[in-house]
Amino acid sequence: MQGDVPQQPLDDVPDERSKGRDDRIQVEVKTRYVESESDPDKYRFVFAYTVTIRNVGTAAARLLTRHWVIRDGNGRVQEVRGEGVVGEQPHLKPGEGFQYTSGTMLETSIGTMGGSYLMVTDDGIEFKAAIDEFLLSGPRTLH
Repeated sequence: MQGDVPQQPLDDVPDERSKGRDDRIQVEVKTRYVESESDPDKYRFVFAYTVTIRNVGTAAARLLTRHWVIRDGNGRVQEVRGEGVVGEQPHLKPGEGFQYTSGTMLETSIGTMGGSYLMVTDDGIEFKAAIDEFLLSGPRTLH
């Protein structure tokens, strides 16, 4: 599963944060385990992640594509590539930001995600904005 998850309050939920930054684009990710959509007995662990993208450079840029590398606790790797994010290709002027929430499902209670966005300036110069690897972690269980 790789798709949109409805925005839910995150104030009282512990999260993991990751920050990726190059000279032009800053990416911050907050994650949370979605217990209501998960079923550990069936190896279904659902995570939501909220991404904030900020243009900290001097030139406007548009997000063209995304590339995610998702790893679960068993070492299974899934790569996801696609146009834009949540159906949009946001155009960010210097100082502007864009935030969205999406989700993924793992077969284990722990994993990681990371990747990049392909961006293009108004002058047609393409560059990648890194998304540092971040942790996806479900509830702790005792065996």
